[in-house]
Amino acid sequence: MSSPTEEPSAAERDPRIYFAAERTQLAWTRTGVALMGFGFAIARFGLYLRQLQAVSGAPAVARLGSAFTGATLMAIGVLSIVLSTAHYAIRVRQLREGSWVPGRLSKPAVALAVVLVALGVYMVTQLAKIS
Repeated sequence: MSSPTEEPSAAERDPRIYFAAERTQLAWTRTGVALMGFGFAIARFGLYLRQLQAVSGAPAVARLGSAFTGATLMAIGVLSIVLSTAHYAIRVRQLREGSWVPGRLSKPAVALAVVLVALGVYMVTQLAKIS
């Protein structure tokens, strides 16, 4: 925060910058909730397939690891919400202090993308085994 004799920075004068940071945090929260919902659906779908197999007497199919995949997606969703909230708090502090540097790569976003790609590759290989 600037002292009474200093001119406030552009970030301190323009609330749109803070609103943009808040919108970004809310988008990450929506992404986390979607990942948790998708993970829950995958985990429950595996249970549904096992029940269907038991009722119909169909031969056993290879397990896809849906409980593991679903739980992993749910954990990633929770982690993305926690990290986005922490990142938002840090960003607002940096904006307030004037220490924010534009153009930095978002390490949490890249890490989330890498983990989701790895999980996607795992799911594809599991699906390929039963085809």
